[in-house]
Amino acid sequence: MTFVTPLRYVCVGLLLATPVSAKSPIAEVICEPTPKMHDKLLRQFGAKRHATGLRGPEQLMEVWTSKSGDWTMFVTYSTGTSCIVAMGQDWHTRAEDKPARG
Repeated sequence: MTFVTPLRYVCVGLLLATPVSAKSPIAEVICEPTPKMHDKLLRQFGAKRHATGLRGPEQLMEVWTSKSGDWTMFVTYSTGTSCIVAMGQDWHTRAEDKPARG
């Protein structure tokens, strides 16, 4: 065994132990009480609820969007806790095609 092999293990260990900084402004918020989540999205990010849908008897999916096109999707549980499941940019609402009358 040469000196290079133990040095290689030390370098790999240091790389794995280095903390990674979060890029998202709300990456540290994973789950919050629902009123706190709603308040944070409304006040801090200027977002409003855009869509909701049931995922089961005890879960509600919510999508909140801002005027800038940022969006956040989270699940709200019947226990009063909401957890972020996805975030993104460039949200666009598609208008429904209405059949021509005539």
